[in-house]
Amino acid sequence: MVIGLTVVSFATSAPELLVSVQAALNESPEIAIGNVIGSNIANIGLVMGITAIIAPLLIDRDFFRLNWPVMMFFSGLLYYFMFTGAEINRVEGILFLVLLAAYLYYLIKRSRGTKGNVPAEVDEKLQEVSNFKVGIWLIIGGLGLYFGSELLVKGAVDLAEKMGVSNRVIAITMIAVGTSIPELAASVISAFKGEKALSLGNLIGSNIFNIAAVLGITATILPIPINSTEILSQDMVLMIGIATVLLPLGFIAPKMSLSRYKGFLLFAFYMSFIYIVAF
Repeated sequence: MVIGLTVVSFATSAPELLVSVQAALNESPEIAIGNVIGSNIANIGLVMGITAIIAPLLIDRDFFRLNWPVMMFFSGLLYYFMFTGAEINRVEGILFLVLLAAYLYYLIKRSRGTKGNVPAEVDEKLQEVSNFKVGIWLIIGGLGLYFGSELLVKGAVDLAEKMGVSNRVIAITMIAVGTSIPELAASVISAFKGEKALSLGNLIGSNIFNIAAVLGITATILPIPINSTEILSQDMVLMIGIATVLLPLGFIAPKMSLSRYKGFLLFAFYMSFIYIVAF
């Protein structure tokens, strides 16, 4: 769960970070904010729904004691910043980063202090990989993310103009799904391998990172204005709504589990969200 909330989440949120930064620099704030909101909704409705359909996810008690409340706190704080100032400014961006650092520090320290923790076994094949090869992979992946994000933002703006829809609609649907593919891949693979805690932790961690790290870094570089009223009145409400739904789902039979039928419910919620936004 800790690895899913930290290492895996940061890696799978890299596309959202680069796309949002690129969009802000290209003066497309609706894409920057819409990408994060849409990705958070997709992580729960689309990715978590599909993952639960493949293999039911067990919910750890810490999920509701710590991780879910932290996700809701950051979501509520984001809504407050957007509602009061009609933008996410540099001070708020820095605050997000400070709060994220404090959360990660507490999470790791708390995990190390837990009795009975046994370090996971490391795949022997991974131990044989040289640092040089790892460095090459990082460089190739970084370049792919950078140029891919630039092409994605430019393509999204052009597509929105040709379809006659706003950048927000494209960002919260197509771009959000595109940048959520790493979360989907990581969660599905984890579910197939039986690492259900890693799968759930990855998704909750990604949502926290999307708000605190992606918007925090983006706003620190360049303040993000909120130009669309639908972002506050509709998109943010749906994002917080689907996150809130996880609470009762965890206590409906079978308790402390996201069973297949619950996965179908989350997936149906996401399809309804796409219909509301697009039509």
